This record gives sequence, C-alpha cells and structure tokens, in this order.
Amino acid sequence: MGAAMTDRWSIKRMPTMNAEQFQLWQTLLEDRTGMTLSNERKTFLETSLNMRMRELGIEDYETYYEHLVMGSTQSRVMEWSVLVDRLTVQETSFFRHPGSYALVEEFSQRFMAEQPGGASLDVWSVGCSTGEEAYSLAIIINEQFSTSEQKLFYGITATDISLPTLAKARKGEYAARRVLQVDPLIRQKYFTPSNNGQTVEITRDLRERICFARLNVLDLSTAPINNMDLIFCQNMLIYFRRWRKRQILNRLAERLALGGILILGPGEVTDWQHPDLERVHFADTLAFRRCK
Repeated sequence: MGAAMTDRWSIKRMPTMNAEQFQLWQTLLEDRTGMTLSNERKTFLETSLNMRMRELGIEDYETYYEHLVMGSTQSRVMEWSVLVDRLTVQETSFFRHPGSYALVEEFSQRFMAEQPGGASLDVWSVGCSTGEEAYSLAIIINEQFSTSEQKLFYGITATDISLPTLAKARKGEYAARRVLQVDPLIRQKYFTPSNNGQTVEITRDLRERICFARLNVLDLSTAPINNMDLIFCQNMLIYFRRWRKRQILNRLAERLALGGILILGPGEVTDWQHPDLERVHFADTLAFRRCK
C-alpha cells in the first residue's frame, strides 16, 4: 500500500456500519464458522474489519464483503483465514482452569492403573487457539506417565479454525511473562529461555507429542478423529447459539472411546445431556464420561 493511501487512511474516520451491513456480516460469520456476534459487539466487528481494510486499502464494507465471497478461491480462503484470526478472541493461558487440569491429572493416574500392560492415551484439544491449552495437557500427562515403568504413550490432537493461530501454536514460543505463574519446576523442565530471556520455547520432546490441525467445528461430522480417551473443550462454546452448542457436543460425544471423558468449561453449558454419557462429579469442573 502506497504512502498516499496510508496518509489518507490515517486522517479518515472509520466508516460507520449500518444495521443492514451488520446483519450481513453477522450472517456470513455464523454461516461459515457457527460463531455469533451479539449487537453489543458491533463496535468490535467494525474495529476488526477496519484494521484489515486499511491493510488492504479497501474503503467500504461492501467492497471487502465482495472480496471475501466473490474473489478467486485462493484469495478468498487466505483472506477468510486472516479475518477469522482477527475476530476470534484468543484469551488463553497455561493451566487456565485449575480444576479441569486437576481432573486431567486424576484421569491420567486412573488410566495408568487400569492399563498394567501399557497403552496409549489419545487426547483432543478442541479450539486450541495459540497452543497453551494443548501444551498444558501434555505437561500434566507427561508428569504422570514419566513416573511409571509401564509402556505408556500419549498423543494430543489440537484443532482450531484459524491457520495463523495454529502457526503460532506449532512454533511453541511465548513471551516470558506468560509463564510467570507456572510452577518454577515445571517452567524449568518444559520451557527453554530464548531471545535473551524475553521469550520461552516449549521443549522439542513436548512439541512432538502434539499434532496441530485446522478444523472448523461445523465440520465435526466428517472429522477423522475417533475413539478419544480425553476431549478437552473450553472457552469455545461461548461463541455459539444454544442449539449449535448441543450439536457440537453431540458430535464430540460420538468421538469418545468407552470410558473416555469430555471436559468442558464450567458454566458454558447448563442443560445438556447425552444418553451414552454420565456426569463426572469432580470439584469445580464440568465433565462427562462415556459409559456405553
């Protein structure tokens, strides 16, 4: 983008989005991702769109919309990936909800006890964002399995809709301040300082346990992921309507192995049940076990 265009944008006010335009963008986002934007988030949408439009030199919402839905296939896919990354709030951290990770620890211990001959624990992090959740799961499980003499293995599939976000997750590099609240012994064992202490990197051994892949949860019915021992899905369902949450949860339930558990964010779902699942009663958690 030339200097003249940059100068013009720097002094030009953001275009105001009218009700019809907002509804058009709401529909596009929900149709493609299932996520909804309430009327209270109109300003957030305007700001996010305008930041991207400035980068592209586009001055009105209609032109940008046409670029997303009528451009060449490659340009549409690439641009949609960038925009979804901007619109998805990536508020995450290591061991974000202690109660849920305590349940993962307990489940890992029970898995070890029930597999005297050794086995592999298959885990799925749904909506993994920039990777903190998946790496937290790997640390918890690795800490438990490393104390056993059994032949125990584990692998984590971590999925998200945003390609730029997944790229950050695969890199496994974070600002040093992001791990200040992590136990010092865990920090020393699994995080390597880099960039003169400004950042830390997840150790290679841990990164190799995780496969990061793009997945739109609207496509769960065709996802090649089955017989998971543990599915961890937190801070993602808040984006969806009630009926869509139920649809997503039903799909996830189908992917659990017998005895496997589904751990959700407390408060994200209040009245969902599944005939093959039973509630797991564990302090400060919302989780279900596949019983048949």
